Amino acid sequence: MTAHSLHLLNKLSEILRLAIISFKSNDMIRKINISDITRFDFNLVITFLALWHERSVTKAAARLSLSQSAVSASLSRLRQAAGDLLFIRTRQGMEPTQRAIDMVESLFEGATLIYNAFISENEFDPARCNRHFSIGMSDDFQLALGSEISKQIQAIAPDASVVYRQTNRYTAQQMLENNDIDLAIVTASLPRRGLWQEVIGEGGYACLCDAQSCGFSENPTLEEYLSLPHILVSYSGREGLVDEILSIMGRSRKIQTALTHFAALPPFLLGSKSIATIPSHAAISLAGYTGLTIFEAPLELTAYPIIATMRLSSQKDTALLWLFQIIKQAIRVQQNILLPPQS
Repeated sequence: MTAHSLHLLNKLSEILRLAIISFKSNDMIRKINISDITRFDFNLVITFLALWHERSVTKAAARLSLSQSAVSASLSRLRQAAGDLLFIRTRQGMEPTQRAIDMVESLFEGATLIYNAFISENEFDPARCNRHFSIGMSDDFQLALGSEISKQIQAIAPDASVVYRQTNRYTAQQMLENNDIDLAIVTASLPRRGLWQEVIGEGGYACLCDAQSCGFSENPTLEEYLSLPHILVSYSGREGLVDEILSIMGRSRKIQTALTHFAALPPFLLGSKSIATIPSHAAISLAGYTGLTIFEAPLELTAYPIIATMRLSSQKDTALLWLFQIIKQAIRVQQNILLPPQS
């Protein structure tokens, strides 16, 4: 949990004591008055979210600057209030129950929405921004977009900073829910409710190789392509879209080496009679500083959407909305990513 998140949660108890909250339950509207609110210590929400993030009483206590006994006592009160264990001790740490999983999204969003209702509505000024942004994206997007995003932030908001967290469509959702990242760039729509998503571009694929070592002067034929050892870059490290397409065709390729990061690819191709098929934006970025050559793939590889996603509760965060525009501008500058067609 970031310092920003803790700041939100520290305001939660007093704000809720002054509010009259309406919420939907079993398709009915129920109203809670102030006397209802005062029966519950909303500071316990802070403990819940710290335990959710840390999965450890010890680490949660350190995060909150409290003793372990104080956090344990708060956890006991949380369990009593919820009528559920909420967190169960395992070898991996304090694992949340289904009840806790069902609660966490509402607690995070509620805290942020309440905070947003009380903060100043002053217009965001990038020149005065000293925020530390966290963007989740896989390293192919870091290669293609990261430097341009950072350059624009440095030029417009010199006191702001950004960290790029290794993220993909399988991990982004959890990282957003845990507040580990502010915004993510992924290649598939995330199913979880509570997220805002927008298609900001379209990606494709290209082949990358050492043309001299492979003896290519033009795009390889399918037979030439399949005759070479292939370097696979995949989250699973096992197979990718190319293998799925080849399987439909009744063909296969020899995967000589499998990697999980695009940035590690060049040394495996330079001076080698090998080939890789990767997102075109990553291929162009790597070719730009390695001397490797890009060729069209001799396969019909479908394009895929490039999607920006953030928490719905961030929609009033003017700094994040500004960052989103910076990312869209970076895509316009980097011509190796196709913009979606204009409607």
